[in-house]
Amino acid sequence: MELKRVVVTGLGAVTPLGNSVGETWQNLLVGKSGAAPITHFDASKFKTQFACEVKGFNPEDFGIDRKEARKLDPYCQYGLAAATMAVDDAGIISDSLDRNRVGVVFGVGIGGMKTYEEEVTNYARTGETLGPKFNPFFVPKMIADICAGHISIKYGFHGPNYITSSACASSTNALADAFNLIRLGKADVIVSGGAEAAITCAGVGGFCSMHALSTRNDDPEGASRPFSASRDGFVMGEGAVSLVLEELEHAKARGARIYAEMAGAGMSADAHHITASHPEGLGAKLVMLNALEDAGMQPEDIDYINVHGTSTHVGDISEVKAIKEVFGDYAYSLNISSTKSMTGHLLGAAGAIEAMVSVLSVQNDIVPPTINHEAGDEDEEIDYKLNFTFGQAQKRTVRAALSNTFGFGGHNACAIFKKY
Repeated sequence: MELKRVVVTGLGAVTPLGNSVGETWQNLLVGKSGAAPITHFDASKFKTQFACEVKGFNPEDFGIDRKEARKLDPYCQYGLAAATMAVDDAGIISDSLDRNRVGVVFGVGIGGMKTYEEEVTNYARTGETLGPKFNPFFVPKMIADICAGHISIKYGFHGPNYITSSACASSTNALADAFNLIRLGKADVIVSGGAEAAITCAGVGGFCSMHALSTRNDDPEGASRPFSASRDGFVMGEGAVSLVLEELEHAKARGARIYAEMAGAGMSADAHHITASHPEGLGAKLVMLNALEDAGMQPEDIDYINVHGTSTHVGDISEVKAIKEVFGDYAYSLNISSTKSMTGHLLGAAGAIEAMVSVLSVQNDIVPPTINHEAGDEDEEIDYKLNFTFGQAQKRTVRAALSNTFGFGGHNACAIFKKY
């Protein structure tokens, strides 16, 4: 069976750096941080008091009226808004569109945490005196799959519809599934991506208790510093990004604008630890090799790697080891950058935003920077002969970009995008 080719024809974004693709991309290129003191709740008693929040978001700007918005957890509002932008950008809606052949596959790591937290807290406070009074929308607001459901309902898309949940690899897994559904002929178009909104008391408190978050409260914008010796944990982010994946001939037949081609995807497991990556990067090495094999590409075909790069000690070191194992001497010709240094870690939506960055790098021949590295802040376990794109964006021909995501549980997923 000959596999079909898959291209990216639409993008949408709600991120800590802007509520559109254009604003997010421009802020990435100038090295702007989205980190600031938390406003979603009073974090004054927490070890970590800052995050990369979405700012100035109004669901009504994206066709979600006030009454409907009350039925949606923030993660779902973000996801629906991003998908609306991506569908509009792709221009796929027409009388001739076969909606039975259009699906939605989204990645969500946690789902409606804010809704769950509010409902359970309210019951704990009033349950004994007033009895159980739960909002009738509690369950449909909370469950992780509901974002994909709302997108399909909005447009009447009857194709495959579900979410993938593999922690921080969730939305890369979603893109991989969407990619495979299209190239196997199961759908013509998939609205894919990821959404997350876990900057809540429970979300921040839980990660704080694991000592996973940076506590650089006096310098939020400088807190996410991948590959620097002074890194002390990741910075939480939130938001949603959507990519419209489309079968190539279907896109050409309607005269679609094509951003890039999705060339391949890989998956693997560390099978090592529930939260820590394998110290030698074995799973990370395997997932990159699997993606290259799937794409029919050689390491020398890649120009840019958007790394997982969370700004954690073990994670950064193990990923660098894996890159050197896979790419050998050619690793020194790559551009490598961690855009989490600016966006923070969007958890289940991380793969989607970093896939979007990879696509735009391929389209525009420019690599966004890794910010917050300072001279003299070198970790002796990291090879700084590699080009981590520190400080400012770098122009270069980007024939193909590889995007890594690794999740708690040892889940690894990788996507490759190339010029069409």
